[in-house]
Amino acid sequence: MINVLLGGDVVGSRGCEFAARAVRSLRGEADIVILNGENSADGNGITRESAEQLLAVCDAVTTGNHVFRRREIMDAIDGMPYVLRPANYPEGAPGTGLCIIDKGSYRLAVLNIRGNAFMDPLDDPFGCAERILGETDTPNVIVDFHAEATSEKMAMGFFLDGRVSAVLGTHTHVQTADETILPKGTAYITDVGMCGTELSVLGVDPVLAVQKQRYKLPVRFTEAKGEQIFCGVIVTIDEHNGRASAIRRIQIRERDLTR
Repeated sequence: MINVLLGGDVVGSRGCEFAARAVRSLRGEADIVILNGENSADGNGITRESAEQLLAVCDAVTTGNHVFRRREIMDAIDGMPYVLRPANYPEGAPGTGLCIIDKGSYRLAVLNIRGNAFMDPLDDPFGCAERILGETDTPNVIVDFHAEATSEKMAMGFFLDGRVSAVLGTHTHVQTADETILPKGTAYITDVGMCGTELSVLGVDPVLAVQKQRYKLPVRFTEAKGEQIFCGVIVTIDEHNGRASAIRRIQIRERDLTR
C-alpha cells in the first residue's frame, strides 16, 4: 500500500515554512508528498525560490490559475520537472502538467488539471485528462483538479472513477467534508483546503479582503498574521492496481506542533 499526502494551497512565505513543519510531522504516515504551491510566493503566484522551498519537503508541487502570475516562473519551470502547471494549458505554454515519481518498487503519476467554470477557460479538462491517461503507463495516478465549481469537480471525479487513484480538488482554500471512495475505487474530495493563516480570508489579511469586496478597487494583498493551519488529505492506494482503499482529511495547527 502507498500513502500519498496532498497538502492544499500553500499561502506565502509563512505558509511555506509551516507546510514544511507539518509535512515533517507526518513523514511517518506518508510515502509520497504533494503540495499545491500556486500561491506560495508572497502576494500570490509561485517563484523558483518558493517552489524550491516546498520541494525540499515534498516530491511534487502542483499549481493552478496563478501559476504564471510571476513572470520569472515562465523562465524557470521548464527546468523544474516536479513543478507542474495545469496540463490543459494550450500547446506552447512552458512547463508540463504531468510528472512520474519513481520509487523503485512502484511508480506514481501526478496529473495537474484546471477547471473552466467561473475561470478564464483553458483547453477542455476532461478531454485533456483522458488523452494523458491514455499515455500513462502506471495505474497509480493522483489528479489535482484545480477548479472553482463544486459541480465541475464532482463531474471530474465520476468521469475518472476507476481510471485514477484519486481526484483531489484544490483552489477554494476551504476544506470540504465530502471525502469518499467512489464506486469504482477512486478517492475523491471537493477541496483539500489550504496551508496559511487560519483566521483570514483565504490566507489574506481580512481588512484588505473586505476593502476589495466592498469598494471594488485594486488592493495589494498581504498574508494575514496569526496561527497557521495545514489542511490536506492522505490517500491509501494499492500500488498493484491503483485503487484507493481510504482517504483521510488532515488539519494541523501551529499549537498542535508546539505541545
